[in-house]
Amino acid sequence: MFDRRVVRGNTYAAQVVTQNAQREVERLRTENERTLRREATRRRREQLEKPSTPPAVDGRAHMEAQTETFLEELSDRPVETEATTQTEPFLDRPPSPLFIPSKTGVDKETEIPLGDLFDFDVEVKPILEVLVGKTLRISMLEVMEEEELDAIKRRQREFEQMRNAELMEVQRLDAEASRRFAEKQRRVAQEKERTRQQAELQEKVAARAFAKNYLVDLSGAVFDELENAGHFYDPVQKEVEDVFVPWLLESVVEAANMHATSRICTDALVSEAIKRATAAQAKVLTEIAQTEHNRLAAIEDASRVEAEEAAAILAQEEATEKTEVDALTVKNSDTPVEEG
Repeated sequence: MFDRRVVRGNTYAAQVVTQNAQREVERLRTENERTLRREATRRRREQLEKPSTPPAVDGRAHMEAQTETFLEELSDRPVETEATTQTEPFLDRPPSPLFIPSKTGVDKETEIPLGDLFDFDVEVKPILEVLVGKTLRISMLEVMEEEELDAIKRRQREFEQMRNAELMEVQRLDAEASRRFAEKQRRVAQEKERTRQQAELQEKVAARAFAKNYLVDLSGAVFDELENAGHFYDPVQKEVEDVFVPWLLESVVEAANMHATSRICTDALVSEAIKRATAAQAKVLTEIAQTEHNRLAAIEDASRVEAEEAAAILAQEEATEKTEVDALTVKNSDTPVEEG
């Protein structure tokens, strides 16, 4: 009844699984896996520790028995009660006796003295200890299993209470959400209806105003439309617009074209004259520059010649002065000097 894999109730309804339920399922699965793993380890260890025994002889079979030396004595014993029952007044038919065939052959017997094969008290004591210990161990396991089942049932009841509370909360939230959604839909429908009525009213008011304005200026608009279409026109104005104005525009365009042509010719003549004047001016400037260059070269040559003549005259004057100085020196050396 507590297996989560068994679906109860409506199979089409959504199974509401809360986080607490998921955690509880995971915890139970982990505990079961740990218990099974521990039990498998214990059994494997017992199988490894159990010594191998030779096979049983013909006519006999091995039996599992507890052979542990130290046994645990149980102090807390369960409550024991006695009960009686009364049989029916009539007796049942006794069972049919077994068919025993008649003996064939010769019977033989032998006598075994007391204590010849084995001592009953000594041989039976370990077997009895093993049986008692095994019985006690199985009893302890049964008690532990009962306690575990009680704990599982108690935990299941707690889980059922938690799940019922969560389901009630979910149902309450679903009902509240449904009420809110219905209220929202109702308000949206009311707003749409109000918007539609307001738009319809505005359309009616606009149509009434448009019709009123349209009918007020209908006659004037009709005459203006007919006049624009050409049904009412002034002959003089029509002749001016259709004959005089096109001729005037053509004349103006022709005169403007002639003026533009003359302007282009004048610009070409002026450009050509400017080019020729620029060429002549450049030629004259070149000739003037060449003449100035020649004049400067002649002036430079004359200056050089004058400098050379001045240098020659200066050298001649220096030579003359030197000659006069030498002559005066010689003359002074020939004159006797008076002693004082």
